[in-house]
Amino acid sequence: MGSPALRPALLLPPLLLLLLLRVPPSRGFPGSGESPLEDDEVGYSHTRYEDTPWCSPIKVKYGDVYCRAPPGGYYKTALGTRCDIRCRKGYELHGSSQLVCQSNKRWSDKVICKQKRCPTLAMPANGGFKCVDGAYFNSRCEYYCSPGYTLKGERTVTCMDNKAWSGQPASCVDMEPPRIKCPSVKERIAEPNKLTVRVSWETPEGRDTADGILTDVILKGLPPGSNFPEGDHKIQYTVYDRAENKGVCKFRVKVRVRRCGKLNAPENGYMKCSSDGDNYGATCEFSCIGGYELQGSPARVCQSNLAWSGTEPTCAAMNVNVGVRTAAALLDQFYEKRRLLIVSTPTARNLLYRLQLGMLQAVAANPTLFLQYGACG
Repeated sequence: MGSPALRPALLLPPLLLLLLLRVPPSRGFPGSGESPLEDDEVGYSHTRYEDTPWCSPIKVKYGDVYCRAPPGGYYKTALGTRCDIRCRKGYELHGSSQLVCQSNKRWSDKVICKQKRCPTLAMPANGGFKCVDGAYFNSRCEYYCSPGYTLKGERTVTCMDNKAWSGQPASCVDMEPPRIKCPSVKERIAEPNKLTVRVSWETPEGRDTADGILTDVILKGLPPGSNFPEGDHKIQYTVYDRAENKGVCKFRVKVRVRRCGKLNAPENGYMKCSSDGDNYGATCEFSCIGGYELQGSPARVCQSNLAWSGTEPTCAAMNVNVGVRTAAALLDQFYEKRRLLIVSTPTARNLLYRLQLGMLQAVAANPTLFLQYGACG
């Protein structure tokens, strides 16, 4: 049975025994670091914990706390308690990953979970970007380019948990060719008595859709202000920008020559024409061989209505009246008389005049000589 003096000490009040049986064993569990007991339950703890120093409960924003009480301990804020700190996805820990409740009733370090941040994106030349939440975790940034530039690379990138962007930085490149507008087709008619016409136009100005700078303007064909011959002429302008993009425009210059029908020399005669012989403004002159005289128009002009002026000339055999008394009367019968008189010089001191005068006197004496001279001429 034991000593009677010790027996009363083994008898415990039923209420105290019930409280001892309800105290749970010490165990660690994930959470915020707070004691599982409410504040009003602290007074019912075992007397051996009454003098144990406690640290304040740990709460970490955007993080989780996993605490372990020391051996034989119960509260998760008791002296010697160790707490592991883990930040949630997209956040990183600043401070120690494990805290210890110290005798001064303070934890061994201060910690905070800060949102992760990716490196600042470089601003693309001739463009930019806009972000939903700056450069922080899970922020989406979208690139854009200035007018005239094309985006090269991924348009949208996202800040990931590893503090890196989901794609390579994009760039803005000038891929659009410069713009240039040529004049419309130029149709012209050759000038009178010519086979060409002067054609002018304003030199087209190119425009770069990006930075507005052109490095080269090349003309292929005759320049403005040139005399264009009859036909169809292609004019081409080519412009280049600083990115070596090329812009081209073309137009045509059409030159037409207005023409009358072709004329022929009369039988036993000659024809001499200016310009191309049948174009508007051209003049054709006619003459006959010796022994024939011209009948009809000695000259004809191609008119604006594309008809020849005058009448068609012919060369008829001469009918010479030799029964005349003077050389002048004889020469009146010939078309060449005027030319002979103009060439002659009215002075006896001129050798050619004396020679010509002698010939005329010989002809006056014997008219058949004139026919011989004409046949030789």
